[in-house]
Amino acid sequence: MTEAMLRAEAEQGVTHVFATPHFYAHRRSVQRFLERREGALAITRELIARRRAEGESFPEITAGAEVYYFSGIGRAEQLPGLCMEGRDILLLEMPFCQWDSSMYRDVRDILDRRQLRIVLAHVERYHGLQKDRSVWDRIMDLPLTIQINAESFIGGGSHGLFGGMRDRRIAKWCLQMMADYENIIIGTDCHNMKDRAPDLAGAREEIEKRLGSGRLAGLDRYTEELLG
Repeated sequence: MTEAMLRAEAEQGVTHVFATPHFYAHRRSVQRFLERREGALAITRELIARRRAEGESFPEITAGAEVYYFSGIGRAEQLPGLCMEGRDILLLEMPFCQWDSSMYRDVRDILDRRQLRIVLAHVERYHGLQKDRSVWDRIMDLPLTIQINAESFIGGGSHGLFGGMRDRRIAKWCLQMMADYENIIIGTDCHNMKDRAPDLAGAREEIEKRLGSGRLAGLDRYTEELLG
């Protein structure tokens, strides 16, 4: 499955993958998580090297993590170890519930106390759950990066977590976010080749079709500046 996913990425023009396995603080320690990740990463890099030696254009891979929010996360001293490899960027997954002021303070602590940059994972999944949008608005105004899943631009990706929004309504919302905010990146958030397959090319086509080549170019510039 890993090989099929990497090949699909390469066929869509992807040259660099950030692998972001889920980290849940209540399930295992940071040390144990990193040990397991390094083992999987070594196997994957061996696979990429073999395929490249055979003449295939497999993408490079960089380690990261999708870190699920927990109370006091901004005060966690080991948080930098969960950033993207060689970078001060943390991919943060927020709770699937109504956000409150304590969550806002924790996000601010990551930025101010830990001096880390934040990429807020798949924001389209939280919006419909915010009956009170005040904390949402405050977090969206922070100096962070908003990430949207590629599949959501083509009418998918809610996984039952979008407050009832489906199909084109999700895509319309994502396109509006792209029009309103410059600090956005998109990612595949792919998990397999069945129901969470890579479809970055499809999302890029939709963005260019609906918002123009200029907005797509702006997306690429911002992503390059953020990730290098």
